[in-house]
Amino acid sequence: MRVEAPIKVDRKTKRLAKRLTGGEIAVINHKDIDEVAANSLVEGKIKLVINAAQSISGRYPNKGPGILVDKNILIVDNVGEELFNNLQEGQVIEVIDGKIYRDGELLGQGEVLDKNEVDNKIKLAYENLSVELDRFIDNTIDYAKKEKGFILGEVEIPKVNTNYKNKHVLIVVRGQDYKQDLSTIISYIEEMKPILVGVDGGADALLEFGYTPDVIVGDMDSVSDEALKKTKEIVVHAYTDGRAPGLKRVQDLGLDAIVFPAPGTSEDIAMLTAYEYKAELIVAVGTHSNMIDFLEKGRPGMASTFLVRLKIGSKLIDAKGVNLLYRSKLKLKYIWALIATALFPVIILASILPSVQQFMHLMELKIKLLLQM
Repeated sequence: MRVEAPIKVDRKTKRLAKRLTGGEIAVINHKDIDEVAANSLVEGKIKLVINAAQSISGRYPNKGPGILVDKNILIVDNVGEELFNNLQEGQVIEVIDGKIYRDGELLGQGEVLDKNEVDNKIKLAYENLSVELDRFIDNTIDYAKKEKGFILGEVEIPKVNTNYKNKHVLIVVRGQDYKQDLSTIISYIEEMKPILVGVDGGADALLEFGYTPDVIVGDMDSVSDEALKKTKEIVVHAYTDGRAPGLKRVQDLGLDAIVFPAPGTSEDIAMLTAYEYKAELIVAVGTHSNMIDFLEKGRPGMASTFLVRLKIGSKLIDAKGVNLLYRSKLKLKYIWALIATALFPVIILASILPSVQQFMHLMELKIKLLLQM
């Protein structure tokens, strides 16, 4: 394996993905590469990934590395912090069988992860899943005790300008399969005209589909300036002590924002806000709803999400994976049904119009002659 190309370097994979133009080597420091990060790298048309950290630590079966190698993008893994710090964006490097060279000088090396290596590591991670599940459940219970005030009214919901009352609300997170699921519910969006809420990068997902988010909720670390400037309302998710690092970015753009100090995730506060302001229905796309989702997000538990979903109950419809319901091929019986439907008016005309009747009679005679009947 030999790859020579310029490099793009960033500790935040989602930040790096925005700068990719194609044909580069992506240098990241991302332990347990998640699905969303991997898809963003694939979309950037990179040649190779160099990861300072372990792409698969074995804690749980993360999907990212599998996505990369399935697209023939190899990973030079666990090269270390020192090598990461030694690489500068724009430099051209050469990678030969996991060894990294710059101007002929060997800088270091890592383990090459191809499909077989990734499959073996993921298999071991599955074997460790029961241990991680126990830890995850314990953490979820501990966090639930601390965060129960989130849904018991102890956390004040800020006053917002958006009128949610008796309306449908679509909350979009740039999570697993968000593109496929959004594509599937386009007809719902067009018909019901729900309030469109983008959670951080989910706002850009809406823009990709030609929709302008009505509200953006999040810590503002992965949403574009374009989305922030186009939306009608911004809600910055702050820490429970009131610190809101994302607020400065919004203010630097000359925009106003509402600050919402709360535990949990930004998608949790988006759902809770819609619920508390009397939304009729909440539809969620790309949200995190299981242990793997939350481990990929870096959270040790899903207490706030569990509590919020418990509270909003039947008002929530999770559209995650809805695209799978419609992945069916056109069956032969449906084709015959279409043909029969199309022939029906022809048959009716044949029984009424003399000219058509004569034509059909001539065709019948010709067929009989051909078949020697």
